[in-house]
Amino acid sequence: MNSLSTLTERIQAAFACMSPQFQQSARYVLDHADQVPLMSMRQLAVQAQVQPATLLRFARSLGFDGWAPFKAVFTQALHGQGARRYAEQARAVVRNRRKEDRLAQVLTVQMDNLAVLREVNETRLPQAVALLSKAKRVFVAGFRASFAPAFSFHYQYRLFRPSIALLRGESGTLDMDLRALQKGDVLVLFGFAPYSQEAVLAHGAARQAQAHILAICDSLLAPIAQQADATLLFGTDSPSFFPSLVAAQALVEVLLEQVLAKAGSRAVSGIELVENQLHQSGAYWK
Repeated sequence: MNSLSTLTERIQAAFACMSPQFQQSARYVLDHADQVPLMSMRQLAVQAQVQPATLLRFARSLGFDGWAPFKAVFTQALHGQGARRYAEQARAVVRNRRKEDRLAQVLTVQMDNLAVLREVNETRLPQAVALLSKAKRVFVAGFRASFAPAFSFHYQYRLFRPSIALLRGESGTLDMDLRALQKGDVLVLFGFAPYSQEAVLAHGAARQAQAHILAICDSLLAPIAQQADATLLFGTDSPSFFPSLVAAQALVEVLLEQVLAKAGSRAVSGIELVENQLHQSGAYWK
């Protein structure tokens, strides 16, 4: 039983004979298959309104030795979904172009992406905030489509932290830029499937330099999440041809709000200074 479709068929076939608690567990894991890889068994049990032991017995009733192999089926499915080709999704958009509920469908998926943010990151955020607060310097990197949330993170964080740099790797200079990483630094690395070679290169350089890594990505299986010191997760589901970055941007704003709160009055003074300079320099139209 190594595919989600096979597991789904098995659950459907046995559903009528299951106990009410098992049926409740089955409904939740199938209706929220994308959340199973991102939460602990205890967190899922809370959401499904059953006991953790019930989820474990449910997994074993389906032939699994424990929770980990059961969860692995969903993890493999989520990881595979992230690598769908854009052209394949574009064809689906064209096929469904006459559907009247396209706007509602898009907004529903985006809201689902946002709703999952709290569930998967609530216990992860404090670690990410502590990592950034203790960092000697912060470097930020996101390549190709991941550049947008990386740039937004750098732009906002720089308002109250001067010791931050955005790694662009323009004109083949990424190797040289990565040489600046040192022990005590933090590399904030953005990425989602399909993962760019540049992101993997940056990850390797940070490990070699003994710098810390904060991975902000779509899966715990992402190459940039491997051996990361902290990981924050966002969903990219979208009925459009391109993965959604709405949740990634929301996560950037949530993270920086908490970093600012921890930094306190000194950070506020930094923002006030930069803001006054921008107004005085004529940066904003009057």
